[in-house]
Amino acid sequence: MIQEKKQWLKSGLFTLLVVFMVVSATVAFVTAKPDSETYEGLRLFTDVIAEIENNYVETVETKELIEKAIEGMVHSLDPHSSFLPPEAFDDLQTETKGEFGGIGIVITMRDKRLTVISPIEGTPAYKAGVQAQDIIVKVDGEPTKDMMLWEAVKLMRGEPGTPVEISIYRKGAAEIMDLTLNREIIPMESVRSLTLKPGYGYLWVTNFRENTTDEVKKALADLEKASDPLKGLILDLRDNPGGLLDQAVKVSDIFLESGTIVSIRGREGKEGEEYKARNDGYAGDYPIVLLINGGSASASEIVAGALQDNGRALVIGTTTFGKGSVQTVRPLRDGYALKYTIARYYTPSGKSIQAEGIIPDLVVKRRILDETAGDGFDANLIKEGDLKNHLTGDDEEGEIEAIEELIEDGETDAGAKAKDSKEEDLTEIEKIVRLRDALYEHSSTDSNALLLDSQVNRAYEILRGYDLFQKMSQK
Repeated sequence: MIQEKKQWLKSGLFTLLVVFMVVSATVAFVTAKPDSETYEGLRLFTDVIAEIENNYVETVETKELIEKAIEGMVHSLDPHSSFLPPEAFDDLQTETKGEFGGIGIVITMRDKRLTVISPIEGTPAYKAGVQAQDIIVKVDGEPTKDMMLWEAVKLMRGEPGTPVEISIYRKGAAEIMDLTLNREIIPMESVRSLTLKPGYGYLWVTNFRENTTDEVKKALADLEKASDPLKGLILDLRDNPGGLLDQAVKVSDIFLESGTIVSIRGREGKEGEEYKARNDGYAGDYPIVLLINGGSASASEIVAGALQDNGRALVIGTTTFGKGSVQTVRPLRDGYALKYTIARYYTPSGKSIQAEGIIPDLVVKRRILDETAGDGFDANLIKEGDLKNHLTGDDEEGEIEAIEELIEDGETDAGAKAKDSKEEDLTEIEKIVRLRDALYEHSSTDSNALLLDSQVNRAYEILRGYDLFQKMSQK
């Protein structure tokens, strides 16, 4: 009885505290804006909380109710805004600092489904054959439908060496695939490079972390130390999900002597800022071909847009993801935080990236050159426009129903079958994403393998052709 009174008192005090905070904020707000409907809305909110507390069939935790209400409110704004409890806030900070154990995938929520944007090369997920557009329907047997993104991330992260099981639906597959992956330290290195052919460098930036600019500078220095002077550079930003804004600006600045890199504009001119290139004495006098695809997002789109609009690089590939919004993270009391969108990115020409993406100068589908590949596998990668709250068409509804049916059929051994696949049984997608495997291992002997990638090959041909025309014009 005493325990029940304590629980009731604790719940009541918490509710009173929340109501007091809400009413205090509302009074200030209503004083400034008498016609606002906010006050009535907050009264309705407190009425609902009280009704559920007093009459719901089971006892509920008031704090949990309020947290869920805030989560729903923020999540309804856009796919990139979220209310972060302390553990989620800690994980967010880990993503750009230090090391963490995980399986190595970049994910988003699409139609309430946990969807892979891209696997990170060299990680457990990549080696197991996880692909862009795969839908993760379960993690360790727990359904992911309607799960908060941070909750899914937390489930997949853990101590290196420990196993985690993910169940995957792949469009067109007859079964749900069950994969058991051992978590590993996800590499923080974000830049790899090699000399593709004498005089032609290949620079691959996988994401934008705290030390990416330094890594790019070191890689360029190594390429320029080669016996042949650098006559052209291929900058590969495909499947680069983005990262830190300041690193995207600094990497762009390496290749630019002047001009705007990116501008940020918020509501009614708030949060406005323009980033300019500085002439630091190094921009390179060689031509650049920049590769993009539907997995290139956020910070990588900023770099692509900056070099494209300033005439510093020829951009080829397919249209990027279109994540052109700026998020900020505001720490709150008791370790909570609020991540929300405050502005949009604009390229130097004034074009908004949001839901549009960077359109390449030359559209080149990605395929293996010595085999028939149709339109290339990246033509239909998830885009930002897909993340809007929209009515589902017949095809989408049919696919969702197919996923539900496969889940209801129970577990399968498709994952084990996938692991036992021989090289000759690999799909077009699986073959193409492995062309850079040896580069991940820092081998300098696989340039010929890279040239089987149609986009890399086209970039090399463009640079080689440019050099030949330059020589012709000098005669």
